[in-house]
Amino acid sequence: MPKLSQLLLGSMLSFTSSISCIAAPAPVAPQQPYTVKSPNGDRQDPWYWLRDDSRKNPEMLKYLAAENQWYKGYADRYKSTTDQLYQEMVGRIEQDQSSVPAVKNGYAYWDAFKAGDQYPRFYRKSLKTNQEELLLDANELAKGKEFYQLSNYKISPDGRYLAYAEDTSGRRQYTLKIKELATGRLLPDQIVNADPSLAWSSDGQYLFYAEKNPQTLLASSIKRHQLGQPVNKDAVVYQEKDSSFYIGVDNSQDEKFVVIWAGSTVSSDLHILPANQPTEPFKAFAKRQRDFLYNAEHIGDRWVITTDWQAPNQRVMQVSDAKVGDRNQWQEIIPTDPNVLIDSFNVFDNYLVLNERADAVRRVRILPWQNLANASYVQSDEPVFEAVTTDNLQQNTDVVRYTYTSLTTPNTVFELNMKTGEKTLLKQQKVLGGFDRANYRTERVWVTARDGQKIPVSLLYHKNYKKDGKAPLYQYAYGSYGSSSSPYFRSSVLSLVDRGFVYAIAHIRGGQEMGRQWYEDGKLLKKVNTFNDFIDVTDALVAQKYVAKDKVFAMGGSAGGLLMGAVANMAGEKYRGMVAHVPFVDVVTTMLDESIPLTTNEFDEWGNPKQKTFYDYMLAYSPYDQVQKKAYPAMLVTTGLHDSQVQYFEPAKWVAKLRTMKTDSQPLLFKINMEAGHGGKSGRFERLHETAEEYSFILSLLE
Repeated sequence: MPKLSQLLLGSMLSFTSSISCIAAPAPVAPQQPYTVKSPNGDRQDPWYWLRDDSRKNPEMLKYLAAENQWYKGYADRYKSTTDQLYQEMVGRIEQDQSSVPAVKNGYAYWDAFKAGDQYPRFYRKSLKTNQEELLLDANELAKGKEFYQLSNYKISPDGRYLAYAEDTSGRRQYTLKIKELATGRLLPDQIVNADPSLAWSSDGQYLFYAEKNPQTLLASSIKRHQLGQPVNKDAVVYQEKDSSFYIGVDNSQDEKFVVIWAGSTVSSDLHILPANQPTEPFKAFAKRQRDFLYNAEHIGDRWVITTDWQAPNQRVMQVSDAKVGDRNQWQEIIPTDPNVLIDSFNVFDNYLVLNERADAVRRVRILPWQNLANASYVQSDEPVFEAVTTDNLQQNTDVVRYTYTSLTTPNTVFELNMKTGEKTLLKQQKVLGGFDRANYRTERVWVTARDGQKIPVSLLYHKNYKKDGKAPLYQYAYGSYGSSSSPYFRSSVLSLVDRGFVYAIAHIRGGQEMGRQWYEDGKLLKKVNTFNDFIDVTDALVAQKYVAKDKVFAMGGSAGGLLMGAVANMAGEKYRGMVAHVPFVDVVTTMLDESIPLTTNEFDEWGNPKQKTFYDYMLAYSPYDQVQKKAYPAMLVTTGLHDSQVQYFEPAKWVAKLRTMKTDSQPLLFKINMEAGHGGKSGRFERLHETAEEYSFILSLLE
């Protein structure tokens, strides 16, 4: 069958008859009267018609196809640059590569790419027999599919079965399948519309999973499936009644428990069940309470807990198996620190290992159980780096594995013997194409925001760079959900840095780079701090002559796309160009509609616009609502038709309104992936091509 996009491009009606070059007029979406009703006032939205939840409206599809054709007509002018950048990026990748094997239950597990592979292959090898087996080949599973994502897999404790979750639409509606490893056959047990989280019973006869609501795409129930029995007979073992919570299920690291987790922006909740008693009821770990977050991991006969209970930056506590259920029985073992955020942790028989954030740096702290005051840290000689534990699947070891990376250091895997202090390099990511780390410099600068707050900024530039106010800037930030932007190595960005760019990550409020308060100061009724911080970083880098005033480019995606939209309205004149990937730009209308996937989960992030205080505040910065009749920078906007995180119609409406309102002649490009969702295309090389398209758009503006 022909691709949907091919059919659409061949049947555009009134939007354009032929767009083969940039001289043709840009597509213009018609306006249709529509009133968005609210308890706090009604608004007119003449492009609301672009929303079609079925994604089948012919007029809407024709408009998106016209935008894609317009984009292609413009992008063809710099296609040779795109091709060159793509070849550079692919040329840096070691096509035959594999992860460092991680050991669990007598097997070593790893994944690998072979030359030409778009997707990974997953392997294991028996430590007893040395026999190697291919568990899953995502390349084979993806054949004939426009989009494919293998999100999770888990082997039953008895080693007989492998359950995995795959998405073939990009909307994160997963199908769970079960493979019998001895024969390679798929069981007829197939579960649709599920979350990718999974947990097994000890005997491998029961699989626990989260079922999604097909409308909101939120998981609202945990079910228990008995192998060989009809899926429609699966028992509901947990029902989430609060639509502001995400839920999922997993096994504890020692596989002794099945753990149901539920979490919102401000509170979390665990329910546990011994994995060898799969048909018994789950037990609440602690009573749910607003403004109470915690996480727990089991070891021996106790649970180790991190929590914000009377500790905004988290503290570490513990409770015995016998006393689970009563928070008052928890005992503190590591107090909170106002300057250090405990991010996550690993438990070993003899050691506790913490992943922390301090001064916008992620680091690893190691503490022996016998003397918790005798802590040590993973060391670095770089001012900006990230060290974090990874693939520690066993508890009965004194060796901890961690990755180290920076803007100049490719991802590197180490093992550290916590008893002897001996460090072993296991693997460093190979970067081909003549890469030499010595050619690059990284730097941490601190920018004073308009309210006096110090904003950390991570910089990368070439060793031949001169701080003379002439260099172009590529500035990135996210700044929402407490998600921190780490200064990790990205080989693709070297294509800009090698052409004289300064690459800057602005660690603005809304993330947690500087602790929990950094997040609190960038959400709800303080959200504008996020946008101001980004603009103030730009101004400071220009004023301090790091970069040229007329060569500033900005990029953000998803909630970072909201950042781009808000900044374009507030200070668009400061930017030569902006890139907004899958941008969340229609804040108020989306947050008013609880049928839209994920809306109810976001109330504690953005506010509930049914309340006037939040309605007025959100409306004042919502990028779509605040589009003005004025000049805007050149812009590239992307989306996926099947995006479940930010629905395609948000950027579609925003672009349509910008085309009508803006007074400049700068290019406004809108690229829609007709077969993918929030993450864009699914193959590793396809993603690089999208990055090459973005960079060539930026470079074209400097010609």
